Amino acid sequence: MTVPRRTVIGLAAAAGASTLIGAAAPALARPAPTQTFPLGVREFTWGRAGRTLVTRIFYPAASGTPGADPVPNAPIADGRFPVVEWSHGLGGNPESYGVLIRPLAAAGFIVPAPVFPTTTTGSEGNVGDVYNGNQSMDVTEVLTQTLALGEPGSGDPFEGRMDTDLGVGAAGHSLGGMTTHGLLTAWPDPRITAAIPYACVDMGNPTGTVDAKVLFVHGDQDPICDYDLARRAHAELPAPKAFMTHTGQGHDEFIWNGPTYPQTVATSLDWMRWALYGDTAARDRLASDATGGGIVWEADLS
Repeated sequence: MTVPRRTVIGLAAAAGASTLIGAAAPALARPAPTQTFPLGVREFTWGRAGRTLVTRIFYPAASGTPGADPVPNAPIADGRFPVVEWSHGLGGNPESYGVLIRPLAAAGFIVPAPVFPTTTTGSEGNVGDVYNGNQSMDVTEVLTQTLALGEPGSGDPFEGRMDTDLGVGAAGHSLGGMTTHGLLTAWPDPRITAAIPYACVDMGNPTGTVDAKVLFVHGDQDPICDYDLARRAHAELPAPKAFMTHTGQGHDEFIWNGPTYPQTVATSLDWMRWALYGDTAARDRLASDATGGGIVWEADLS
């Protein structure tokens, strides 16, 4: 299956999105954690427009063994952590994308990962739910519900533990990458200030100002999500932005523990550290992170 460019552009912002959480002011910048955290996971069932949104939230835990499986309902680690939503691809689920979700949470991010109702394992595979905006709007709802857990007075264990000073992040692969790109364009969520669409296609021109740092990651031999369409999507967005090309690779080798998987993880983590912690040392590592194995790194970080 080859995924085409979306040609019908939505005009309205995604329902439920609020104004930008925080401006990316240098005064708010701080170094990202250097430790590797053990992991916790909590599960919630939310909904939107008759759609059930089971969501698993992975996060840094206060105790446990780094690298071990996430512990259900473990106490959260001390500190405040940025939020990065993760969108799975067709036939996937949060666990199948643990290769990228777990490193994010272990590096000091709270990662809500919804199970989309029509494109997950065992579903009928309704690709139309990406093109009609349902999945992008699902993410907006998941972010709203997740952030509410961190609000003062929520009474939740996440109360006061979410760092949204510089906004929130979103990432995803394949249909999840398209879902992520849709959140910047056809169904914008202005809270998102950092995004990584992996192996996506162009979901349309931005309908307004895009105030997000966006990293595209793609194989130039992708038979499913056309590399040229991802290049077009990249060209339509303003800086700061970057494109990480895995030359000679297809749709997902760089995701599933392929030869350049370590570079994918290192670059992704430092992108989010820079965007959501304001960690300039992480920004300065990006070019070296994305080195070797035929990777081509192009960036405008101004």
